[in-house]
Amino acid sequence: MNQPETITVYTDYKSPYAYLAKDLAYELERDCAVRLDWRPYILDIPSYLGSARVDDAGAVLEEARNAHQWRRVRYSYMDCRRQARKRGLTIRGTQKIWDSTLAAAGMLFAQRAGEDVFRRYHDAVFERFWKRNLDIENVAALSAVLAEAGADAGGFAANADALRAEVAAISRAAEADGVFGVPTFVVRGEIYWGREHLPDIQEILATPRQIPANH
Repeated sequence: MNQPETITVYTDYKSPYAYLAKDLAYELERDCAVRLDWRPYILDIPSYLGSARVDDAGAVLEEARNAHQWRRVRYSYMDCRRQARKRGLTIRGTQKIWDSTLAAAGMLFAQRAGEDVFRRYHDAVFERFWKRNLDIENVAALSAVLAEAGADAGGFAANADALRAEVAAISRAAEADGVFGVPTFVVRGEIYWGREHLPDIQEILATPRQIPANH
């Protein structure tokens, strides 16, 4: 039997747009009989949107963000919440710019425990983080999610540094290939940024892939 075509998906747990794309990507995998190769890409948000920290009421405690960046950030959350409501998802604005590297390290750990473990971890981290119910910078908190997902989480803390380095290497390799944001889908060597491209990707997958003659 022919092996299913592989689609590479770059994601980051601190991106609301990546969260909104997750289930749609699952549907693509189901409907088009492809395999998704999920990879971490850690966004450097302060480099293009500045940084800020707010309290529970939304009052700004610290900021390094200009007026244009604030408008972009506020619009982004408004737009994401608008889309999330259509699908019964919760997206609460974050109180700071999180370092999602450790959560991505957990993703790699979960993947090595099997597809079912990965799916449960992936779903739980996204959902709980965007409800403000998970500290994605905390090893113990992520170990608990891994254990709940069915992984032997005892080795996660011991391997966290090596996994974090692997996440960084994957992110740098992605940038060398042209990736700059999430969600990014790589289909037949072409990059598609954003979930709005999924209908186009479905059309592409419906077209037989051209195999070089020497293969």
